Amino acid sequence: MAREAWPSRFARRCADWAERWFPDAYVFAALAVVVVAVVALAFGASPRETAGAFGKGYWSLIPFTMQMVFVVIGGYVLASAPVVSRAIDALARIPRTGRGAVAFVATLSMLTSLLSWGFSLVFAGLLVRALARRDALQMDYRAAGAAAYLGLGAVWAMGLSSSAAQLQANPASMPPALLAITGVLPFSQTIFLWQSIALTTVLIAVSVAIAWWTAPTGDAVRGAPAETPPPAPTARSARRPGDWLETTPLLTIALSLLAFGWLASEFTSRPFTAAIADLNTYNLLFLSLGLLLHWRPRSFLDAVGKAVPGTAGVLIQFPLYGGIAAMLTGAAGADGTTLAHRLSDLFVQVANRDTFALVMGTYSAVLGFFVPSGGGKWLIEAPYVMQAANDLRFHLGWAVQVYNAAEALPNLVNPFWMLPLLGVLGLRAKDIVGYTFVQLLVHVPLVLGLLWLLGATLAYVPPVIPAA
Repeated sequence: MAREAWPSRFARRCADWAERWFPDAYVFAALAVVVVAVVALAFGASPRETAGAFGKGYWSLIPFTMQMVFVVIGGYVLASAPVVSRAIDALARIPRTGRGAVAFVATLSMLTSLLSWGFSLVFAGLLVRALARRDALQMDYRAAGAAAYLGLGAVWAMGLSSSAAQLQANPASMPPALLAITGVLPFSQTIFLWQSIALTTVLIAVSVAIAWWTAPTGDAVRGAPAETPPPAPTARSARRPGDWLETTPLLTIALSLLAFGWLASEFTSRPFTAAIADLNTYNLLFLSLGLLLHWRPRSFLDAVGKAVPGTAGVLIQFPLYGGIAAMLTGAAGADGTTLAHRLSDLFVQVANRDTFALVMGTYSAVLGFFVPSGGGKWLIEAPYVMQAANDLRFHLGWAVQVYNAAEALPNLVNPFWMLPLLGVLGLRAKDIVGYTFVQLLVHVPLVLGLLWLLGATLAYVPPVIPAA
C-alpha cells in the first residue's frame, strides 16, 4: 500500500485533534461572549453597560436569523426537488476517486458561491451526501464536508454575494455619512476589477489543490455517519379525502402565480444585482422555485420538514453573535471609546499607503472572527476605514475588496457560518475544522500577499458623490 502523503497526514491529524478538543459551536459562541465582555470591562466599561449592550444586541439579529433559516430551508427545498436531485446525482457520478470527489466538491462549492453563498452551502452539502452513497468511491466524508464549505470559507465575498460591494454600488442603501466618504463604487471598481478576478482565480485553484492533497486515502478514509439524514421523500398519494389538497398541484400553481408575479415586478423595477442582493427577494425566489419544482404541496412540506432540523444551531447561536456585536460597538470604556474603535485605531493608525492593504486585511480578519456578518460589519468598519483610505489616497474599490477577501479568512475556522452546511451533512464543526484549518494556514499569507501586490497596481480615484 502506498504511503499516505504528508499533507493528508497533517490534515488528518488536525481533524483528529479538532474532533477531540474542538467544542460544540454553541460553546464556542458562548466563550466568545465571555471573552468580549471581560475585555470590555477591562477597558473600563461598567458591568451595567456591558450587560445592557449584550441584552439589547441579543435580539438584534432576529430578522437576519430568520433570513438565514430560510436560506437553509429554501436552498434545501430547491436542491432536494426531484429535477435538481437528479442533476446532483448525475454530478455525483462524475468523480472516479475519493480525492477527485473532494476536489470536485470544492470546485463546485466555490463557483456556485460566487452567485449565491446560500445555495452553495446546501447544494454542495447535498452533493457530498450523494457522493457518500457511492460505497466504492472511498471518499472521506469529513474532508468532503470541508470542501463543501470552501465556497463560504474562501471566495463568496468576491462575487455577487458580497454585501459590501452590493452596498457600495447602491447609493439608496448607503448611510449618508458613508456615501459622503466613498461616493458610489460600481462593480467595475470592486468585484469586476481584473485584480479581483485574478485574486479569485488564484484562490479557487489553490483551495482545490489543498483539498485534493489533504484528502485521506486508503485505511484513513472515514465514511458518512450512520445518522446522516436521508434524502427528502417524494410526495405520497392521497389516502383520505383531506389529503387531496396536499397532493394536487392546484395550490402550488396559485401560490406560484402570486410569488413569481411579485418577483417579476422586483426584477423589472430594480437592477438585477440589487434585487438578488435583497435576502427577502432571494429567499422567496428559492422557496417559490422549490415549491414549483416539487409541484405537490406534500412533497414540498416533506422537504421543509427535513430542512428544519438543520436550522437549530442558527436559531440558538445567532443571538449570541448579536450580543457580541453590540458589546463591541456599544459598551464604551472609561474614555468613551468602544472596543470596535480601539481595534480600528490599533490597525488604521499604523498604516501608510504601502501597508494599508496588509493592515486593513489583518484588522478585518481579526474583527470578523468576533463579528461574522459581512454586511453588518462593513457598516461598522466602513466610515473610519474608508476615510483612512481617502487620507492615504488608496484605491477605494480595492479597499472594499481587501475587506471582502479578508472577511472570508475567519470563516474557515469560525463555526458561525458552518451551521447550515453541518445541518445538511449531519456533522459537527469539529468534524471539518481540521481540514479548513489547513486551508487557513495557506490562505492567510496568500490572501494578504496578493492584496498588497495587486493593490500596488491601482491608482487612487477620488470618490464620486452623487448630487442630492
